[in-house]
Amino acid sequence: MDSPACVLELLGLLVYVGAWLCALGSTILPQWLTKSTSLLPTESYDLGLWETCVVQDIGGMECRSYDSLLGLSSDLKLARILMCTALAMGLLGIVVAIPGLHLINSCKDYEGHRTKRTLTITGGVLGMMSGVLCLVPVSYVAHLAVMHFFDEKVPEVVPRWEFGDALFCGWAAGFLLVVAGLIMVTSTWCSQVEHHPAPQRRCHAKRDRDLRKRSEYV
Repeated sequence: MDSPACVLELLGLLVYVGAWLCALGSTILPQWLTKSTSLLPTESYDLGLWETCVVQDIGGMECRSYDSLLGLSSDLKLARILMCTALAMGLLGIVVAIPGLHLINSCKDYEGHRTKRTLTITGGVLGMMSGVLCLVPVSYVAHLAVMHFFDEKVPEVVPRWEFGDALFCGWAAGFLLVVAGLIMVTSTWCSQVEHHPAPQRRCHAKRDRDLRKRSEYV
């Protein structure tokens, strides 16, 4: 547990799981975009990947799912596909990275160490890819909201969509997934240094084993 590689692996896995849960929350939440009008100041509207909601100041909230998948805009379809792919890839990375942890007592020989190192690297790379896939739809939806907000063709009295909480949650999730993947990959470099001692130390260790065998034989 005092090994730097073990600490990095554990830290990377914890960040990994937390980021994945954050991405899951961003996918489910309907607050991707929010809009309020001056005509009805007591109500605001939320737009998500799966449903739209009307929120009242008194605390009431009514949501309605989209009627048809074919009727969705291409933006929402793309965001759905990328977010679901990011979640699947992130979950696969977690499943792959767990057997590669040094805290898991398995495969202690040299070949086993190489296998665990490969699993950890694969999990870290999947985490980074998942983070990029999470950042793309969130940033794209935010870009469209900014373009529509500053569109000069739309009168100023017309309400516009603004950033919702789910967008910020998605940005945080994507960034943390990339960081978690980098930590996992870095931990494999530390473990490689620890499992490859200097040649002189290996020679001394081999000589000590030979002397021990000879003494046991005598």
